[in-house]
Amino acid sequence: MNSIADIRKDYKLKTLSELEIEANPIAQFGKWWHDAINSHIEEVNAMTLATSTIYGKPSARIVLLKGYDDRGFNFFTNYESHKGEELAVNPQASLVFFWKELERQVRIEGITEKLDTKENDAYFLSRPVGSQIGAWASPQSQVIKQREEIEENVKKYELEFATTNIIRPEYWGGYRVKPQLIEFWQGRPSRLHDRIQYSLEGNNQWKIERLAP
Repeated sequence: MNSIADIRKDYKLKTLSELEIEANPIAQFGKWWHDAINSHIEEVNAMTLATSTIYGKPSARIVLLKGYDDRGFNFFTNYESHKGEELAVNPQASLVFFWKELERQVRIEGITEKLDTKENDAYFLSRPVGSQIGAWASPQSQVIKQREEIEENVKKYELEFATTNIIRPEYWGGYRVKPQLIEFWQGRPSRLHDRIQYSLEGNNQWKIERLAP
């Protein structure tokens, strides 16, 4: 049995060159996203979301990417959750994708904004009924005495919406992380990884730089 310190993997699948990348990081993300989708990675849209309090105390958790375009990267949650409370006072956030099957990582830093009502309603109505009920039943991140509280809430809202359409709770919706920095990381042998960073400059242009591994 190896010790924790002995656990390691030598990355050698691919390379990342400035000669091959797109000028726009969203287009570059699209290329890597396409590769990840075609690799049949389980929960390919899972990403770490890091937020912090107004005093800089950080927290992180896994959320699911639910859309991206030139404006940014979208996810949905309860606005009254721990992450929602932090984003309300400090809208800066970071996202990390790690696709181990491709030995790739994408790191994103940016400012969050709430999605509009139309986007929120459209996504909420696309969710399975159980997930819609769950948004009503769970006071996300709040302390509860026992799981039965949630189960009773589920029964309550299943009955309430038994004969009517389930509407989106006002406290539930989406955020968009508007990127200011995106780093693409490709694993390489001996920990000499390829790292290409895009940073948004004042003229709304992306500056491309290579970072030391």
